[in-house]
Amino acid sequence: MSAPDPGSSTDLPRPLTAVYAGSFDPITSGHVEIVERALRLFDRVIVAVGRHPTKTGYFSVDERVALIAESIAHLPRARADRYDGLMIDFCSQQGARVIVRGLRAHGDFEPEFQIASANRDLRPEIETVFLIPGPDHQFVSSSLVREIAGHGGDFARYVPAPVAAAMRQRLQRA
Repeated sequence: MSAPDPGSSTDLPRPLTAVYAGSFDPITSGHVEIVERALRLFDRVIVAVGRHPTKTGYFSVDERVALIAESIAHLPRARADRYDGLMIDFCSQQGARVIVRGLRAHGDFEPEFQIASANRDLRPEIETVFLIPGPDHQFVSSSLVREIAGHGGDFARYVPAPVAAAMRQRLQRA
């Protein structure tokens, strides 16, 4: 018996689930755009927050998952989750066949290429797809948002409304 043709319908079970993983500290409007665009290609998207064992975040992992859930509530085929350990293992546990990554600028390519190559070596059945955000979001990162907020600047234009409210609340307490 031969292996299925790579283009056959038996090769990719439905529904096709993708994982969009990151720290999302905080999730930005550019991240939400990537989720919306990924849903044009895949049946479901899991936005997964990885816990870094040595880094403390601006928001806790649980707070980030909650903020992501609020920020993507308008997308019924997307959900927020968290994971520990390797993201590629989380993908396997979720039955995901695709990893979605966003590329903003040239500087993103090298580390993303390295991670995608390692993931392909570890789990060749899981593909990585890169999406480029629209021009309005290409320069925005979570660290830029935190920097602007820390200096009293107008950060709200770069994040979903629930994130802006949570950041304002955090800044008022500081």
